Amino acid sequence: MANAFKTLDALSPKGKRVLVRVDLNVPMEGGRVSDATRLERILPTIRDIADRGGRVVLLAHFGRPKGRDPKESLKPVAAELARLLGRPVAFADDCIGDTAASAVAALKDGGVLCLENTRFHKEEEKNEPSFVTELAKLGDAYVNDAFSAAHRAHASTEGLAKVLPAYAGRTMQAELEALDKALGSPKKPVAAIVGGAKVSTKLDLLGNLVKKVDILIIGGGMANTFLAARGVKVGKSLCEHDLVATAREIEAKAKAAGCEIVLPVDALLAKEFKAHAAHRVDDVAHVRDDEMILDVGPKTVAHVEAKLGSAKTLVWNGPFGAFELAPFDTGTVAVAHRAAALTKAGALVSIAGGGDTVAALNHAGSGDDFTYISTAGGAFLEWMEGKALPGVEALKA
Repeated sequence: MANAFKTLDALSPKGKRVLVRVDLNVPMEGGRVSDATRLERILPTIRDIADRGGRVVLLAHFGRPKGRDPKESLKPVAAELARLLGRPVAFADDCIGDTAASAVAALKDGGVLCLENTRFHKEEEKNEPSFVTELAKLGDAYVNDAFSAAHRAHASTEGLAKVLPAYAGRTMQAELEALDKALGSPKKPVAAIVGGAKVSTKLDLLGNLVKKVDILIIGGGMANTFLAARGVKVGKSLCEHDLVATAREIEAKAKAAGCEIVLPVDALLAKEFKAHAAHRVDDVAHVRDDEMILDVGPKTVAHVEAKLGSAKTLVWNGPFGAFELAPFDTGTVAVAHRAAALTKAGALVSIAGGGDTVAALNHAGSGDDFTYISTAGGAFLEWMEGKALPGVEALKA
């Protein structure tokens, strides 16, 4: 899959206006960028094109504006990008029309320009051909470096790839190559960790994974629904009792596909959901009616670590417990450390993604040691669910 699209290696950018779709949808506090991770990831693509004499024209959305809204302007983001890039980034107050055209015309070889929020125009999300045409007038080539927006068939993520020579940027290329290693053509056995609160939000994901992986490790609140399906009383724990039959169906599909499902065998039990709540460790068979499962226990951690030791590839989406509340982060942190150590030793290819997962791995201090961490929430999840992503499909030669 990783070679089904053209990369920047196939682009000769000198003197060309290159429309680059990036993800500038970063968190802001008090008018300043509070987390620049997404900006840092696009620097290699911008530098690659600019250093070879291309004229970089950045396209991006920000927030969910209903029409033009100064609070959703990309101007402060462009300023922070210029600081990180160490070179000027010009800014145009619109992404189409005379304002954009004159800003693009003023660009010199190696220059960088950021156009205003594409979502200020409702035609962007509708992928309207007339809007695609207006954007296309500004460029000679198109590069998509925003995997995180690739699950949307919008004008700047999919439409442009159909009308201009299209290439994958370095971040997009790295993401697609990592995902291919995870589920496309992985080293087997493959283990997947799926956590998080609810089974209902990850039904498609679980259904796809049981066909693709050898070991499916289920944690978080969703594990309680699977335990209930096995007849375990889970007390006051977060549990979707209406999905018990669905959990049994997933278990049956896993069995038919030869996929082993691993559930918690012990847990940290507490009567209230708060940091440092009084708690005890016991087997899941001994949950009292007034208790809730807030994390996996040491036996489960040891069992999961042993499973990872036998795996060659790990795909991780979702934490094991309420990791934002100590001490209910111990399970997630311990497994993260083990996965990181195996990766550093060259024994495991580890791919993780999803907002909570990234936060949990960073909390554990293990994020940098994973093979690849995807910052693309929705797109990463849809890809893991086995869905075709319009922005990726449009790049395929």
